[in-house]
Amino acid sequence: MADAHPVTVSTEELRRKQREYLFPNVATLYEEPLVLVRGQGKYVWDAEGRQYLDAFGGILTVSVGHCHPRVTERTIRQLETLQHVSTLYITEPQVRLAEKLAELTPGSLKRSFFSNSGTEANETAVVVARLYTGCDDVIVLRHSYHGRSMLAMTLGGTHSYRAATPVPGVHHLASPYCYRCPFGLTYPSCDLRCAKDVEELIQTATCGRVAAFIAEPIQGVGGFITPPPEYFKEVVSIVRRYGGIFICDEVQTGWGRTGTYLWGIQHWGVEPDIMTSAKGMANGLPIGWTITTDEVASAFRHSTISTFGGNPVSATAALAVIEVILEEGLADNAAITGKVLMDGLKALQEKYPCVGDVRGKGLMIGVELVHAAKRPAPDLLNRWLEATRKRGLLIGKGGLYGNVARIAPHLNITRTDAEEMLRIMDEALAEVQPFMEV
Repeated sequence: MADAHPVTVSTEELRRKQREYLFPNVATLYEEPLVLVRGQGKYVWDAEGRQYLDAFGGILTVSVGHCHPRVTERTIRQLETLQHVSTLYITEPQVRLAEKLAELTPGSLKRSFFSNSGTEANETAVVVARLYTGCDDVIVLRHSYHGRSMLAMTLGGTHSYRAATPVPGVHHLASPYCYRCPFGLTYPSCDLRCAKDVEELIQTATCGRVAAFIAEPIQGVGGFITPPPEYFKEVVSIVRRYGGIFICDEVQTGWGRTGTYLWGIQHWGVEPDIMTSAKGMANGLPIGWTITTDEVASAFRHSTISTFGGNPVSATAALAVIEVILEEGLADNAAITGKVLMDGLKALQEKYPCVGDVRGKGLMIGVELVHAAKRPAPDLLNRWLEATRKRGLLIGKGGLYGNVARIAPHLNITRTDAEEMLRIMDEALAEVQPFMEV
C-alpha cells in the first residue's frame, strides 16, 4: 500500500481551485500547500505519491494513527447499522460513551453533553458555568485558543484568531509563559506572580465575583506553553474563593497526549468542575464533549438538543479510540517516546542557538525559534517547516509570533520513529541555523 490512490485532478489544479472556491483566509502550511490523498498509521501520502512521517496528526487529532484498523472497522460497521438520529432519540453508542467517560474522568465529573467540535464544547461549558454561578464574568488566559465562534474567539488570547467584536464579560489573565514572562521574572523566584495576579484582575475588572476560569493545561495554538507545577492549584484556588468554577479545556491535551495520565490536568493535581474535549477523541471524526458534575449540570434547565452531537458513528469511533488507548497503554507510551523526543530536542537546543526554548509534556512538544536576544523568528520556523517537509517529516506551527514548532505525533509511535524525527529535525536545523540574526 505504498502508492497513493490516483487523483483525477492535478496538484496545481487543486491548489488553484482551493484559492478560487474556499474562503481566502483558510490557513495552510508551506509555501506550496500539500495535497494529501491517503494516510495509514504514522504516514500520509501526497498526490505525487510522496510519503511523509506525520508528527502533527491533523492538529493533534489523529491520536492513534491514520485509518487505525480497529477504529475504522467499528466505524464502518456502525455506518452500515445506524448513521444518524439526533439527540431526540436514545442510541446505545452515545449512552455507552457517556458511561465510559464518567468512569475515566477525575473527581465527580459525570454528566456529558456531546456536540461537534471543541468550539461547541467550550461554548456549552461557559453557558453552564454562567447559569450555575449566576455570574457572567469569565477569566481566560492570554495566548489561549478555545475555538472559532463569537464567544470562543473572545475567549482566545491571540489577536490573529479574533475576527469579530469581543463578547462582553471575558477578562484575560497573563499567561504562565515562563520563557517570555510578562512580568520579567524567573521561575521559581517569581513566586507564581502570573497566577496570583488573578486576584487583582477579579478585583479591578469584574464586579468581584466570577463565573469561571477556563484554561488549557498546555496552551496549544499559543505554542505549547506549559505552566509550572504549582500553577493551577494556585490560580484555581483564588478563582474558587471568588465564586468561580474551573473549566479545563482538554481539546488538545486529553486522551493520553501529555503522557502517563489520560488527562493533561492530572499533571497539576487539580480536579475541574467542567471539562471539555474534542480532536483526538474520535481520531478525526467530528465530535465535541462537555462533562460536568450532577450539581453543575442541574443548573442548565432549558431544553436543549444537538442535531449531530452524540452521533452514533462518532460515538462508536470514540469508544474504539478509548479502547485502543487504554488497552495498548498509549498514555505510558506517550511518556516514554515523548522523553526520547524531549531529550533529543534539548540536545538540539544546545547545538543550535536558534532554538530558544523546548517545552511540553509527553507527545506535545513546542520548539521556539529565535534570533539573538530571544527575538521571535517566524522566518526561521517557516524555513524549518520547509526543510523538514523536504526530508519527509510534517510538523506544525503556532505561537503568538508564529515562531513555535508544534511536534505532536500519534500516541503509538515507537522509539525508532522518534529517533527518525530527531534525525530529520537535526538536518533541517543545520540548514536553518545560518539564517539566524545575531
